[in-house]
Amino acid sequence: MSASFATCDFCDEHKNDTDGAFRVLPPVFRDFGKRIKFSGQVSTVKCFEDNTLVKAAVDSPGMGRVLVVDGGASLRRALVGGNLGKSATKNGWAGVIVDGCVRDVAELAECDIGIRALASMPLPTEKRNEGQKDIAVQIQGVWIRPGDYLYADEDGIVVSPTPLI
Repeated sequence: MSASFATCDFCDEHKNDTDGAFRVLPPVFRDFGKRIKFSGQVSTVKCFEDNTLVKAAVDSPGMGRVLVVDGGASLRRALVGGNLGKSATKNGWAGVIVDGCVRDVAELAECDIGIRALASMPLPTEKRNEGQKDIAVQIQGVWIRPGDYLYADEDGIVVSPTPLI
């Protein structure tokens, strides 16, 4: 998707919406990737301290989508690291939002992709083949569904069921 947008403009346009379709994520995410501004249609993974499905997702064709990872806001294990960041970039993902932690911060900063997460944590995950994909997830109290459109820039992250640009 085009990078010609501003989340502030979207918020100005939708500030009086009452139907709940337009959503804004809380300002708790830090930037870790090279791209600060990114957007795309959403694909989801829900997992807790096990990144098996995250790896499978970024190893598949991204087609300009944004992977939203519901990691249960865990600060104990990193769900995305340098290798997964490189795979996501190589496979055409526009971005990855992690409600949890990342690691290999210097490597992620070199990945030409948007990466947002709560924090960095050097400890990797366990591999238990647990989790779910392509389901509605709740990220920091905000529902995000597969097929939604996500827009992220310097000011924040917004989500809509339909394209905003």
